[in-house]
Amino acid sequence: MPHDLVPGLVQGGDKIILLVLDGLGGLPDRSGKTELEAASKPNLDRLAKKGALGLIDPVATGITPGSGPGHLGLFGYDPRHYDIGRGVLAALGIGFDIRESDLAARLNFATFDSGGNVTDRRAGRIETEECERLVKLLDAIELPGVETFVRPVKEHRAAVIFRGPGLGENVNDSDPQAVGVPPRKIVGEDDESRKTADLSNAFMAEARKALASEERGNGVLMRGFARYQKIPSFQSRFGLNAIAIAMYPMYRGVAKLVGMEPLDVRGKMTSLFEAVTAHYNSYDFFYVHVKDTDKYGEDGDYEAKKKAIEQVDRLIARFDDLPDKVLMVTGDHSTPSQMKAHSWHPVPFLLSGRRVRPDATTQFGEEACSRGNLGRFPAIEMLPLALANAGRLMKYGA
Repeated sequence: MPHDLVPGLVQGGDKIILLVLDGLGGLPDRSGKTELEAASKPNLDRLAKKGALGLIDPVATGITPGSGPGHLGLFGYDPRHYDIGRGVLAALGIGFDIRESDLAARLNFATFDSGGNVTDRRAGRIETEECERLVKLLDAIELPGVETFVRPVKEHRAAVIFRGPGLGENVNDSDPQAVGVPPRKIVGEDDESRKTADLSNAFMAEARKALASEERGNGVLMRGFARYQKIPSFQSRFGLNAIAIAMYPMYRGVAKLVGMEPLDVRGKMTSLFEAVTAHYNSYDFFYVHVKDTDKYGEDGDYEAKKKAIEQVDRLIARFDDLPDKVLMVTGDHSTPSQMKAHSWHPVPFLLSGRRVRPDATTQFGEEACSRGNLGRFPAIEMLPLALANAGRLMKYGA
């Protein structure tokens, strides 16, 4: 892998922008086109015509990645080696002072029927203000032998942190990934993890009691159990002073995990692109995260996902006047609207910059990317490729 060589070759050079359209990849609908291919996107197509295309595998061929592993791959960290659960990423993203002995999990507020079956895994995507109100009901839950912290994240998402000795992370999620069925019982694979499982099952039972009078968020699902671990910093590996521009805390969390400076951006999608311009002179690397493409993919809304891509296309023109840059546009995984879920399909990748060797493609889409001169490659190879095209890697050897 080139990563072993990179630290000794790094030098100054152009800036790098990584624009992540979450869940970008799709599948053709009846028209024969994916959401990306069907979208009207003159600016992305213009960049494709002048740049180079390819397909990336966020984790490995045939593997469906979660958002955490998918992003670690984009950041140049092998997600098979750095296995970080969503709980830790959510806690970091909201600024929780997590400790190495803490055990964190992501919570989804969910809707349950009278028989205990899940009828909505996201409680109708409740507003963040509603999530904050419900969290106050849960933060009073006490469990034996641990401190329990419950914190709101965004919309239906929250985080729970257990603080105490001997907590293992080798447990399953309670989210059944389906409706009309009960949550999965959490089971541990070893003694420490069985302790975590017992605490988590007790927490969910107490949450059902505390939320019994609620109409939508009347229970919780738990996923992404993890203990915090430090990993090598992005700057030490790639020599880049990086900023993370994202609206959702979990994505700021994974960026913070690798040492990026997280910027809490709120409002409309426009704010993400404005933030790049505002901070352009202060950083070398800009990670920009757009959530809407994944959100509408999971909702099964082909048209809305297509329109989200079109909105990105209008906004990306703001980058045209930024000098001396390499731009990468891709996703952390595919979320085909037909599947309403993450998938294993390779993700479209676009590389643009003054040193990029153009290929013969003229449009940005899955089929065109399959013909691009970058081919199909692991996501962890993106960063060395970007550094090289930014003029940031010296020659190796005499």
